[in-house]
Amino acid sequence: MRLALAQLNPVVGDLRGNAERILAAAHTASAEGATLLLTPELSLWGYPPRDLLLQPARLDLQNTVLDWLVSQLDGRCPLLVGVALPCEDGRAPCLHNGIALVDQRGWRGVARKQLLPSYDVFDERRYFRPGEGPCLLTLAGGERLGLTVCEDLWVEDALQRERLAGPDPIAALVEAKPDVLINLAASPCEIGKPGLRRRLATQAARRLNCPVVYLNQVGGNDELVFDGSSFVVASNGDALLELPPCQEAVQMWDSATPAISAGTAPVDEELLLRTLVLGVRDYARKCGFGKALLGLSGGIDSALVAVIAAAALGPENISTLLMPSPWSSAGSIDDATALAQRLKLTHHTLPIGDLMEGFDAGLRPALTQGPEGVTAENLQSRIRGTLLMAVANQQGQLLLTTGNKSELAVGYCTLYGDMNGGLAVIGDLYKTTVFRLCDWIDSPEAASCRRDLGLPAEGEVVGAAIRTKPPSAELRPDQKDSDSLPDYGQLDPLLRALIQERTPAETLVAAGHDSALVARVQQLLRRAEFKRRQAAPLLKISSQAFGSGWRLPIAAS
Repeated sequence: MRLALAQLNPVVGDLRGNAERILAAAHTASAEGATLLLTPELSLWGYPPRDLLLQPARLDLQNTVLDWLVSQLDGRCPLLVGVALPCEDGRAPCLHNGIALVDQRGWRGVARKQLLPSYDVFDERRYFRPGEGPCLLTLAGGERLGLTVCEDLWVEDALQRERLAGPDPIAALVEAKPDVLINLAASPCEIGKPGLRRRLATQAARRLNCPVVYLNQVGGNDELVFDGSSFVVASNGDALLELPPCQEAVQMWDSATPAISAGTAPVDEELLLRTLVLGVRDYARKCGFGKALLGLSGGIDSALVAVIAAAALGPENISTLLMPSPWSSAGSIDDATALAQRLKLTHHTLPIGDLMEGFDAGLRPALTQGPEGVTAENLQSRIRGTLLMAVANQQGQLLLTTGNKSELAVGYCTLYGDMNGGLAVIGDLYKTTVFRLCDWIDSPEAASCRRDLGLPAEGEVVGAAIRTKPPSAELRPDQKDSDSLPDYGQLDPLLRALIQERTPAETLVAAGHDSALVARVQQLLRRAEFKRRQAAPLLKISSQAFGSGWRLPIAAS
């Protein structure tokens, strides 16, 4: 049995285009003698299709497109395609998240997802009804394939954080003794998640005493970025095949000659960088943008976003603005300019001092004085945000915001100012993670990755001057972030515990954290919810991001 693994990057809702991608993979697979082509979960729709599944016309189009695929398979291998299968009784929800076998004789549903996630960013029970197992497909040559869809593999209490209530699709296949277990997935990237997938597949392989093929979607769809990282493991868990992370690929696996073909998994920082680059590239491409704009301040956040944007879209397609105020330090101006030169980005300087004076004069009649304190600081940010939006509108660019997760968590950001934009590139990275990633980017170990991403491979990219300066918004003389916030080394562990682990305050205090600090951070987190609700979409890379999976009320105690 020769299986072709098509690690595809679909466009959500583009059924015709996705079918053409699947057919192109079938051409490649057939030319290499494949028995069967595998494609990811909901490969015909792209994951997640969300309320597109509620459109009757699009569901009708699915049938038309599947019929078209059948007509194009003359002499080519059969396909397993991720589709939305109708339920026979028509009761809502009236669909299954399923797998269709497509060959020259027609197409038919052969498997239905049994465990439907409705946690975090997932909402499958809104659209789908759970299937019933076991799902077993026997090929013309007699090979028996166990079929599962994504979450159906996540049934090991000892390995995963939470196990959905419901059946165990792996246990249901034990008596059937499949020759191979196949898991078609659309699993978004999180740091550490590729290793967890491998452990889950290894456990399933040992339970069923057969190889496991894990095929994952790749590409960015809105806030979610899918890393691919597909693989095959033997019945004892040994790696038989590994597909590259963060890129499309079609690779063959022959069960008769299961030679070891295991590469080296990227370190966390490399996977994080590649994931963010892929997320920006696909968000821009799938939304129709070829160029992007961002504000450079000379600080580490905007520097990291500039590096990611240059790698994602090419430096020739990135423009930057430096908008110094009277409080901007000479060092920050020099650092921003030097970064733009290292990355070969188009760069303009637009001083905002005169605009600040104009706002001061314009507000005096209403305020009986010029704006002061936080009001004056926020005005600077909003002036910059307005300039950025104007340039992006005029030049048809995607405006990238540069705020990090720590700032979003505690509200250390300005609505209609530095929060302006179409995508928050590092909105799921804590400040300490930003520093760690920038240190790695500038290290010799990252040279190969930088070269592969089209970044300068020699010397520093971010630069030591940016990486080592104390964080500052520079909205007043000699301002430091530490004037308003705890040190990020203290703040970020608390935020991670409160946001991702949902750790009670009492537990944190018992673990040694200062009670007053815990209470302060909790209050900041709660009070900033109204800002997060109006923030640009971000790229999710953690187990809990401030995106569609974060559902706290604004008006609450």
